[in-house]
Amino acid sequence: MASSCQLFQKKETPAPVVEMKEPVKKYGFLLDSFNVVDGTVGQGQHLSSILTGYGVGLGTIDTLAKLSVGKFDLRKIREGNNYTLFQSNDSLKKPLFFVYEISPINYAVFQLFDSLQVYTGEKEVSYRMMTAQGVIESSLWNTMKANKLDPMLALKMEEIYAWTVDFFGLQKGDRFRLIYDEIFVDSVSIGINNIYAAQFDFYGKELYAFRFQQNDTIGYYNEKGENLQKAFLKAPLKFYRISSGFSSGRMHPVLRIVRPHHGVDYAAPKGTPVMSIGQGIVVSKGWAGGGGNTIKIKHNSVYTTSYMHLSGYADGIFQGARVQQGQVIGYVGSTGLSTGPHLDFRVYKGGSAVNPLTIESPPAKPVDPKYMPEYTVLKDSLLKDLQKIVWRNYNLPEE
Repeated sequence: MASSCQLFQKKETPAPVVEMKEPVKKYGFLLDSFNVVDGTVGQGQHLSSILTGYGVGLGTIDTLAKLSVGKFDLRKIREGNNYTLFQSNDSLKKPLFFVYEISPINYAVFQLFDSLQVYTGEKEVSYRMMTAQGVIESSLWNTMKANKLDPMLALKMEEIYAWTVDFFGLQKGDRFRLIYDEIFVDSVSIGINNIYAAQFDFYGKELYAFRFQQNDTIGYYNEKGENLQKAFLKAPLKFYRISSGFSSGRMHPVLRIVRPHHGVDYAAPKGTPVMSIGQGIVVSKGWAGGGGNTIKIKHNSVYTTSYMHLSGYADGIFQGARVQQGQVIGYVGSTGLSTGPHLDFRVYKGGSAVNPLTIESPPAKPVDPKYMPEYTVLKDSLLKDLQKIVWRNYNLPEE
């Protein structure tokens, strides 16, 4: 039998567990140590007008301006950019540090007391692997918006599939799924980094793209290791509609007579950048009668392209200039015989006009055989992950 001493012995109360919270920092400063004021540069504001509003003397500001030379150009303080003032955490609220955000990643720090200093820093950047999918209802851009995806994904997809997908000719039911990483700063997304794998179902055909580096060159290859890049881009500008196709007999909108139209018209706003579909040499630049401002580029012994009705030319474009694939050469306009802003784009094969939408373009080099085992392992892994992404349509129930 237990003694009375044992029966009435008090149980020891366990010591409370104190959870230590990670101190919160901003630009390397402990927020608990300061009174923090966040602001945005207003119209016409500059360093002096901002700091004097918080009681910083003109002498201090003048010294900071001298110290900033070679570190940060004060003339680059822009309306709408964010700043943070760190004040003493007492009733005096003395200004101690002023931080101006140059970009979502870079910032400049101005120490406002004792030994004045100016220095720059970078926020910690993290990358998060993400997946995405979409089913086309009207356009790639609208599908991105409907699925709450970053529109930059559409631009990156257009770059990857520029040689294989006609983005002017998407149809309802075309679909895509992606594996990519997103850039985060302060837990906020600031953009897309790389797409690592993609599947684009275009008119029922599955088109795969896998990012792979070989011999210090990064490219996108299909499931067979073939390069998605071709000698020519699919189109000379991005995301605008075809207003008139290649035809042997079309009513001219200005002359009102039936005559051949040996090109493709892309309707786009004035000033839209126009790109060369392949590398080559500018053989002519200037006024071409009804074609208005025109550029012609010779790509090789077989192909030449023509870009008409331009509003202007890009810098560095002259007869004899060498241009690269995707380089901006001019801007959409309505010069010459034209009823509105558009690009009349033409392709000549051996001197004869051919339909730009149907020409076959030879591919660039595939994965080197010595890298194929490495590529196959990467491709198979990414393909399995792609196939795990469930198709959904924002207007239709899940499959």
